[in-house]
Amino acid sequence: MILLAALALAAAPHSHAHKSVAHAKASTDWSRVTAVTPAGGYVMGNPAAKVKLIEYGSLTCPHCRHFDQEGAAPLVANYVRSGKVSYEYRSFLLNGIDIPATLAAGCGGPGSFFPMLRALYASQPQWVAKIQAIPAARMTQIQAMPPGKQFEAIGLAAGFLAIAAAHGIPAARATACLNNQPRAEQLAKATDDATKRLKVEGTPTFLINGATVDYSKGPTVWGAVEARLAAALRG
Repeated sequence: MILLAALALAAAPHSHAHKSVAHAKASTDWSRVTAVTPAGGYVMGNPAAKVKLIEYGSLTCPHCRHFDQEGAAPLVANYVRSGKVSYEYRSFLLNGIDIPATLAAGCGGPGSFFPMLRALYASQPQWVAKIQAIPAARMTQIQAMPPGKQFEAIGLAAGFLAIAAAHGIPAARATACLNNQPRAEQLAKATDDATKRLKVEGTPTFLINGATVDYSKGPTVWGAVEARLAAALRG
């Protein structure tokens, strides 16, 4: 289990789709169809899409934030909304801060997960700075708490309750999500599984129909991902 004592930096989800597939078929906006996946991630789009994109991301990862800002809008607008591509986000824990951040992101269920993801990435520098500014004496107190209370304390310091409230999630519910130890353990297990089974070593990591995307040669991360998406759709 990754606890806050191992920091490298100085909410039970619902299982039903946000919008029924039957209703979505009468529409063209597949981006409104969201669900929790068996792997513990969140998926947006047509379940029968020809191309399936999976991202392993960390909410404390600046490169993931950059991809979110550069690629999220065109990904949804040009590929997911039409039903050609489904997009699944799976959390990959890099440090203890990722746990309360991810618990907050999933607190409203699949319907609010992606808007929360956008908001948390957009404000990442601010809330990470708030956590880093916690006085050493207070951090020592937090690290002595049970894990769930650690995540709650860090989430409160980061301002996650305010971000959750902006997405219609009451403070009491957000607090309970931050204390969701079984979900935190599930996230840690999923990270371990991704490392061992899929050889995920860092973030962001992208898989298109099961094949890892090499974006090292650019031109940008989104540019490389989009080129692979286009190739998969042609194939």
